[in-house]
Order: sequence, then structure tokens, then C-alpha cells
Amino acid sequence: MTVNDYLARRDAEWMGTIYRFLGLTVGVIVHGLDYAQRKGAYAADITYGTNNEFGFDYLRDNMVTSEDEMVQRELNYAIVDEVDSILIDEARTPLIISGQAEESTDLYYHFARLVPRLKPEADYTVDEKARTVALTEDGVARVERMLGVENLYDDSNMELTHHLNQALRAHALMRRDRDYVVKDGQVIIVDEFTGRLMFGRRYSEGLHQAIEAKEAVKVERESQTLATITFQNYFRMYRKLAGMTGTAATEEEEFRKIYGLDVVVIPTHLPMIRADHPDVVYKTERAKFNAVVEEIEGLHKKGQPVLVGTISIEKSERLSEMLRRRGIPHQVLNAKHHEREAEIVAQAGRLGTVTIATNMAGRGTDIVLGGNPEYIARQKLRAQGYPSEVIAEASERFPTTDPEVLKAREEFRVYFEEAKASCTGEHEKVVELGGLFIIGTERHESRRIDNQLRGRSGRQGDPGASRFYVSLEDDLMRLFGGEFITNVMNRLGWEEDIPIEHSRLSRAIETAQKRVEARNFDIRKQVLEYDDVMNKQREVIYRDRHMVLQGESIKDRIMEMIAQVARGILDTYANEKIFQEEWDLDGLADRVSRVFALSSPVTRESLTGMRRPELEEHIVETARKAYEEREALIGPERMRALEKLVMLRIIDSKWMDHLQGMDDLREGIGLRAYGQRNPLQEYQIEGWQMFEALKASIQEDVVAWMFRVSLESREQQPRERRYRITMGGGEEGERPHVEQRRVKKVGRNDPCPCGSGKKYKKCCGRSA
Repeated sequence: MTVNDYLARRDAEWMGTIYRFLGLTVGVIVHGLDYAQRKGAYAADITYGTNNEFGFDYLRDNMVTSEDEMVQRELNYAIVDEVDSILIDEARTPLIISGQAEESTDLYYHFARLVPRLKPEADYTVDEKARTVALTEDGVARVERMLGVENLYDDSNMELTHHLNQALRAHALMRRDRDYVVKDGQVIIVDEFTGRLMFGRRYSEGLHQAIEAKEAVKVERESQTLATITFQNYFRMYRKLAGMTGTAATEEEEFRKIYGLDVVVIPTHLPMIRADHPDVVYKTERAKFNAVVEEIEGLHKKGQPVLVGTISIEKSERLSEMLRRRGIPHQVLNAKHHEREAEIVAQAGRLGTVTIATNMAGRGTDIVLGGNPEYIARQKLRAQGYPSEVIAEASERFPTTDPEVLKAREEFRVYFEEAKASCTGEHEKVVELGGLFIIGTERHESRRIDNQLRGRSGRQGDPGASRFYVSLEDDLMRLFGGEFITNVMNRLGWEEDIPIEHSRLSRAIETAQKRVEARNFDIRKQVLEYDDVMNKQREVIYRDRHMVLQGESIKDRIMEMIAQVARGILDTYANEKIFQEEWDLDGLADRVSRVFALSSPVTRESLTGMRRPELEEHIVETARKAYEEREALIGPERMRALEKLVMLRIIDSKWMDHLQGMDDLREGIGLRAYGQRNPLQEYQIEGWQMFEALKASIQEDVVAWMFRVSLESREQQPRERRYRITMGGGEEGERPHVEQRRVKKVGRNDPCPCGSGKKYKKCCGRSA
């Protein structure tokens, strides 16, 4: 597993040569594959792919209606590339598969026009550390006047409050070309750790729709959660887990606590001779960028290659514009130019090259000083019109009889030797100049991301150098550690264009990063603790689904459910804890007749005089007899098929509703802390109660449906149907569609839908 499609394809291509030579098969899982391609790739001996695709395929496999539609095999052994990026950085956000809900999108546009009229500080406050926005008292009053409502926080205005909160977050927190880009009329998320576009993924809970409205593009409908899991719980299901990265030592404790993995540091193959210069701190961002451009210009003039790291697309384009004004030729590698990624990175070590990159984490390409001869040879083959598959095989050595590949191999060898001779001479010149110089324009909140940028230089014993430029206006310094330094600078009357280098400053920066890392660890730990509650429930539900998919017959299980439902009805109308004279036999007879759809209804007279065990035996026997009669009418084979379909349909429908209920519970559970109660323990207790109610509800619905529905023969529906997948936002997927049953939520004070005449909270909603 690796962090992006490019690396998955590249690694499968590179290593596939060896594996195929040894008689093994290799598959690749990337975005956009259809069912047959995925099934084939997972059936291979070794499968390459991205963490997101593997996680989403696991969830989708637990939504299919036939075992043949599953693509993954058992979770046996996962080797994770960039293991810290996947298991640590991305673990803050759960994977979510969602389907479109039916709500209108008009309100998003309405609030996108309303929110910019509010004034920062006066009407709302922004906490950038916690990434939250909150209305002030004046702001609430102003919004109420704008909307024409008396109380914004009244129960009847919950939908308005939801849309307002998301519109505020989109307006005040989410920035274009940092958090997302707008491309081809779509809002596309930018991965904060790798700087790549995350096609198809969407923010959840209406935030993505709010951003779409803000940017005046088409607003997609909001989504409803169908399935969800965290990376921590997904990866812990593998029988064996391993991984590699250059920057895991700082997270050793988390790897051991969460995943049970030890971190072993492997010494470098050749001594590391890169010179890491201390950070240079400026008072303002403008002064910092001017200094960076001066440094780049000086290095470029003498011919030393430079790699400049930025933390956002916005900053990379700002720096690019400054270099363009100075007439310095350069390449920009960010989410907007990801198609040229390999070409840009492969040649970043050539004489006089200046490359600007957004977050170098996970680029996965060695920057070869003097240029990459293999890539140059491939470029020449591409210019001659060879297709990508032929070019890939041209650089491999496994046996082939394809005449086009053989011809391409001959040409590749010629081009490679020419390029190698040219690059060797250039390599020596670059080494004399000091190798690749790394410039960081800002400190990232994670030390590991900074180390990954530095690590692009000084590889395999090559010389190199690195320096980070920091300003007190940078987000990290402004939010987590710049107050002390700013006060000192102001007291000394420090000029903005004069840099400071001091060990105390370096310690302050490192302390700020450690504080952010500790906060992020707390977030990941909390996500996991809450998901552990869901994980136990998920395991039960998915195990039940798997048994239904695998089993030839689940008739015995249905019979057990009939008995369970009968006991539940008896507990309501003829409870052993009350006197027999107080039993509601009329209600019992009516309920039994309705639930089991009996052609000859049970009467009060037939139940009078029976004790509880006799009642139970009589009702269960009556229901089972009715089931056997129904089976004889429909036919055993069709009855078995019907049992499977009904069981899967009910499990999926109820599980979706349960996920929504757990989301709602999770959203407000933190307020329990005000009552001196542990929110996590409250979530565990109430989550367990909800799950017990879910299991009882599944049993009752399965039994009720089995006595009523029939099976129609009709043409097989197409296997693929579109629905959305989200990761704290989501991604588009092609897989079997799970039908949704939209159920209107019953208010606690509404009349109970069972027809009893009581309020819902005092009837069927008592255990909810």
C-alpha cells in the first residue's frame, strides 16, 4: 500500500519485472477500475494500491448482495509504504461511504450569499487552532433578522443552523488553493500532507456543498453514511502488518500503542554528508519571501540545482510569480500540475534547475544529480509515439516475443546510453557545486514532513544542503509559538528584513511543532476510542452479513429469529414479572397475528389458561407452522433465495439508520462533560443500548418481511451503480448499489407509528 496512484503503478511496474520473472502475478488497485479489474488485481499474488482504495473496497465488500461481487480476499499481510503518512497523518479522518440524500441544495446557495455579509469578530469569531467558527450574540441576532426567525436555535430551525455553521466554516476556514482547488467546475480537495488532488473525495456533513456554493459551482446533494471505518481499525484487521518510511522515529510510541509495531532505524547505505543549516527567522512573510528569492537567484547563477518546498498551492504560485519577475526559469510541482509530476521531479537535480514543490511527502522519486537517464530515454520513446504500456515494457528485462516491444527495447538501450553519458558529466559538475540545495519556505506542523523535504537531498552519499525560512506571520508561529519571539523583536525594534538565527529560536519552533503533534495525536486517539465502540458493532454486523452470503441456507437462523421475536412479544404483553391475571391477551393475540401474518388469527380464547412456557411454545409452533406453509407455497429454492435477500436488505437498511443515530449521538455527547460525566463512557453505554435495540429491530423486521414479501423473476440489474464514497469527505466509486430505505425520523413526542395512540417516547421509542 502506498499513498497515491502514481506510486502504486510505478512500484508495480518496477518490482513487477522481478516478481513475474519468479513466476508470481502482480495486480494494481487505483481509482477508476471497474469490478472485473479490481477482482483480478486482488486475485494476484502481490497487489499494489493506495490505502484509500483498499479501505473503500473493504467497506464496499460488506455492502454486496452476493459473495461473487466481493473483490478482496482475506486480510493477510499488508506492507505500507510511507507508513507514517498513512497510519499516522491520515488516521485523523475516517473513511466513509455515503449515498445521496434527498434534501434540496437551495439553502447552500442562500447561506453562501448571507455569510459574507457578517463581520469577523463582531458577528463571529474564528479559532484557527481548533478549526472552529462560532457566532457571537450580536451575530446570532443579526442572522435571525436576516432569516426572519425568532429563535435560530429552536428545534424547528435545526436545518437552518446546520447550513449556517457549514457556510461559516467554508467562508472563514476553508481557503481556495490551500484546502481545495476549483477545476472543471468541481471543488477538489487538496491533501494537506502530500499536496496532491484527491479526486472524487468530498468533505462530509455538508461542508463540501457549502464550499461549492461559496465558489458558485454546481452543488451536489448532501450524503447519508452507508458505511464507515477508521484507518487504525482497518489496518489492525490484517494478520500481519509492516511498513517503511524515512521519518518514523518521532512517532515510535504511537506505532507501538495503536498498531503493536516496533520501529527499527536502518543505517544509511553511505554516510550522510548533507549540510542542514539552522532556520532563518524573519519578522514578516514578505521579508521572508524576498530573502528566499535572493537565495534562489544566487544559487541559480552558479548553477546549483534548487528544490523549494511550500506548504500550499497559493504560496507556491506566489513564489513562482516572484521568480518570473526576476527572470529565473523554474518548474512548479503542485496539485494543479500533478500530471507532470514524474517529469518535474526526475529532472530536479540538473544544473541550474529550480523546482518549486508543494509538500514533498510521498513523491516517491529519487532526485538524481545531473538528471535521470532512464526517464530521458523514456521521453524520447514517447516522442516517437510509442504507447505507455510498450514504453513500460521497453525498460524491463523479462522475456517477450512482441515485435513492437523488442523494437522499443533496442531504441531504449541506445537512448539510455546517450543520456547516461550526458548525465554522468553533469552529475560531476553538480557534485562540485555542492549537490541539491533544499529551501523550505515555511515549517510544517509535523516535523516529519519537514524531514521528508530535507531528505530529497544528500541521497546515496551525494552532497547537499538545506535551510528553512520562517516568518512570525506563518500559521505555525502565529498560532502555536510566535508570541515570545514577536514581543522580543518589537521591544528591540527589529527591522522586518533583518533575519535572526539563534538556538533559542530553533527550540521555540521545535516546541511549537511538538505542541501541534501532541494535539494531533490526541485527535487521532479520540477518533480511535470512539470508533472502537463502532468497531465491535461493525464486526458483528459484517460477520452476520458474511454468514448470510456464504451460507447455503439460513432457514435455521430464521426459525431462531421467530422464537426470539415471539419471546419479545411475550415480554411486552405477558411478562413473567407480573401476575397472570394482568396479562394483555387481547393485545398479545392481535400482535402475534399481525407480526406473523397468520391466515387464521390467534384468539384470546386459544391463549387463555396457558402458562408462560406453554404460551411461548404455542406461539412459536404456530408461527413456524405458518412459515412451513408459506415455504410449501413459494417453493424451498425460492424461499432460500428470499431469506438471503430479505436478511441483507434489512441488515443494510437498519445499519444505515444506526450509523446516522450513532453520528447524532457522537455529535452531542461531548456536552455530557458539563455534567461531570465521561463522554466516552456515556457513548459506550448508549451505543451498546442502541445496538441491542438494532439487533432486536433487525430480527423483528426480518420475520415480518419473510411472512409478507414475495420473489419476482426479472432481468438481472447491472452490477455497477454509482454512489459516493467519502473520507471525512468522499470519493466516487463503481460497485454494486445497496438500496436505501429513507425513513422519516419520528419525534419523541409524536404519536407512535405503531398505532397505539401513545406518544412515541412512551411506546416503541422507550428503548431507543
